[in-house]
Amino acid sequence: MIKIFLSIRNRLSITKKCITAIQRHTDIPYQLYVYDNQTNYRFGEHIEYLMTLFSKKLITQVIFNSNASTYNAFSKAAACNQFGTYHMEDPNKDKYKYLVMLDNDIIVTPGWTKKLNIAWNFIKRKKMHYIKVIGQTPGGIKGKKIPIVIKTQQSQKQAFTGRMGKLGGSGLWSVRTNFFKDVGLLNLKELVGHNKRHDQLYWRLLEMASGGKQYILGIDEKLGIHCGTLAGSVCNVLTRKRKDSKDTLELIKFPSLEEHLDSMTFDEFYNKIKNDRALLNDW
Repeated sequence: MIKIFLSIRNRLSITKKCITAIQRHTDIPYQLYVYDNQTNYRFGEHIEYLMTLFSKKLITQVIFNSNASTYNAFSKAAACNQFGTYHMEDPNKDKYKYLVMLDNDIIVTPGWTKKLNIAWNFIKRKKMHYIKVIGQTPGGIKGKKIPIVIKTQQSQKQAFTGRMGKLGGSGLWSVRTNFFKDVGLLNLKELVGHNKRHDQLYWRLLEMASGGKQYILGIDEKLGIHCGTLAGSVCNVLTRKRKDSKDTLELIKFPSLEEHLDSMTFDEFYNKIKNDRALLNDW
């Protein structure tokens, strides 16, 4: 069993594709925790869609956040803290394989959890306690990018390769079940009035928790396809503009992009993106 934290704001059409990919491509039991942060477009449809999944027990938890409940800080960071706090109160928190932090414009690929299982088992066998995060390459990973051969436990044959480094974008992060105790929660005072910096503040915490060592492993396999260019970027728009401006809040609705994504079935959409070299090489 794993837990998946999914952060969303607007962009219902890509959220539907994201959750469908999780349902189709995840080959182990999972719990899905969805945090809808200050959605201001198609909000009623968001509620209807998420509550339908919740009623069918396809989602474990749904939280609708406001600007007040995220303390006027970067809402993804506030929601991540909420998820981390809930998780630390779970009496069974150490029995899960790992946790996943996912953005709603990431479309996971078939076998993604199997690859993460192999990577985490390898890290545990090698006692590489300084590795706090597993993601994919390039994934924004910087630093020395030390190459590593990841082998399966049963046959000791090479499963795939990876690179150890620092930094890395949190659009798809897999972490240990003790991550929020070991690495910590973010200080939201530093994020008031911001629409980014979740990753940057975690890089600082990860640097301390790892003792300055390479703390992220990016495996050379496509775990998830980043589709932000197809769905629009809420964070980028809000960062360029005042986030409380009425005009800015209109700009994060992306109606034409939503309509285009809604016009495609999941199979049509996935067949399109899985062969798109620009998307595959982007993140």
